[in-house]
Amino acid sequence: MPVTQVTHAPHPPRPQGVRVIHSEATTEIPLHLLFRDAAEAAGAAGASPPAAVGRRGRRDGEHPRTARHPGPPPRRRSRGPCPRSTVAVVERRGRVLPGLAGVLGGCAGVAGCGLSLWWAGVLPDPVLRVTGLPGGAGAGLGARQWASLAGSGALGLFGFGGLARGRAGGAWVLSLFGRYRGTVRRTGLLWVNPLLLRRRVDVRLRHWRSEPMPVVDRCGVALRVVVLVVWRVRDPARATLSVADHEQYLRECVEATTARVLSRLPADAFQEDGQTLRDADAVGSTLTRALAADTDAVGVQIFSAQPTRIEYAPEVADAMRRRRVAALDARHRDSVLTSVVDSVEDTVTRLATRGLVLDEGERKALVKDLTVAFCTGRGEQK
Repeated sequence: MPVTQVTHAPHPPRPQGVRVIHSEATTEIPLHLLFRDAAEAAGAAGASPPAAVGRRGRRDGEHPRTARHPGPPPRRRSRGPCPRSTVAVVERRGRVLPGLAGVLGGCAGVAGCGLSLWWAGVLPDPVLRVTGLPGGAGAGLGARQWASLAGSGALGLFGFGGLARGRAGGAWVLSLFGRYRGTVRRTGLLWVNPLLLRRRVDVRLRHWRSEPMPVVDRCGVALRVVVLVVWRVRDPARATLSVADHEQYLRECVEATTARVLSRLPADAFQEDGQTLRDADAVGSTLTRALAADTDAVGVQIFSAQPTRIEYAPEVADAMRRRRVAALDARHRDSVLTSVVDSVEDTVTRLATRGLVLDEGERKALVKDLTVAFCTGRGEQK
């Protein structure tokens, strides 16, 4: 460690219990001041400060008379409450049995109830005659009879109560006391645990046509837009458990995404040529990608989102219609004038080449007459 060279000066009084370095070329410097910066840096980083070196190259811990001067205590980092990680719902197959198992269980429960009543001797005589059973012992409804009747009844309820019919294009989201238990996409007669809550979700391909939505273009002109969306539920678990109503969520996403996408382009370019909202393919592709990104988190798949109608709002429709007509008229006049000038130039050039136009005055008069004639002829053709 380099030591600053200073001139000889009378030694200041030193505090008791502080170890100093003293030689002929240096003044008395307390040891803890030499390593103060290193100790503070080590304390801030959470590490122990380096040991001070004495006059004979010994560290503080090696000499019994050398005092240890640790740096400031390390700062404790304040830790807030750990945020709980949000676990997305992952679809998995729900546990179901074939419907035959439920039918057999229900029939066994009904048969057990009948046998329990016959055992108790309370089975009606018409039932005895139909079934061909002999008369019961008539023991009465005791504890064993009630237990047998309750068990058989529970078996029958579970057997017949869990029967369900799976349809093509539909799925069930199963939950038990609010906990997701799986998704069932099978068809036919099935048996599902009656204690599970079943929510039916339509997974078929569907389309939805929106009402006229108010939006504005890049120039701030008010528009009314109708969008046709082709979509389906890709993940029934997310569509059911992530949001309260996935169809309402889709409608709100369509409205927000349409307003965001259509505000990037003007509705019409009257003077210059450029991309506008009249380009249905480009606008539809951009709208589809943006809407698919917004609805992917809730398990809704977007196949197409196309604006079927883009028109001006009623309060600005007349003014924008007049502006469009004026722009079309200006373009038509410009094209007509360009065509007339080209025709006159070509005619004068040919006459001059053949030597029929002699001087500049005749040339100007001929250009004027031909321009009037061509414009008159264009107007009559129109």
